[in-house]
Amino acid sequence: MDSKTTIITKAGKQALEDELQFLKVEKRKEIAEKLKEARAQGDLSENAEYDAAKEEQAHMEARIEEIEGILKNITVADDEAVDFSKVNVGSQVDVENLSTNQTMSFHIVGATEANSLEGKISLESPVGAALIGHEAGDVVSINTPGGELQFKVVKIGQPAGKTA
Repeated sequence: MDSKTTIITKAGKQALEDELQFLKVEKRKEIAEKLKEARAQGDLSENAEYDAAKEEQAHMEARIEEIEGILKNITVADDEAVDFSKVNVGSQVDVENLSTNQTMSFHIVGATEANSLEGKISLESPVGAALIGHEAGDVVSINTPGGELQFKVVKIGQPAGKTA
């Protein structure tokens, strides 16, 4: 993994730390038990359960290494210091697509937290990067792989479930 600093929200950091703890404690134990059971079956050269457990172990260890690398190179966006007068990491922004008049809501997060199904977009994505720093009322032109879009920033605030 490169040494580029990644911006992440406090919740995103906590989620990574929780996943790392789970993998190191519970998942390692679970895989060790699978390996033990597979070894007990005898010949390992033709043991599908053993091969599957070893592959699962390799994927888990790679994920542990990936998370540790991310956590070493992060900057946590301070939820308390987010200026909601402008779009920033950690803010919820409602925008209107000016060509379709459709309103959408995005939570701007770090790249490792992005999940379009949950409305979380990365500050490094074309839409996220274009919106950063804009205020309510601004019209933003965004170059996307599908062409240029124009969004009007309708409202900026805290993500649902957050209180000041």
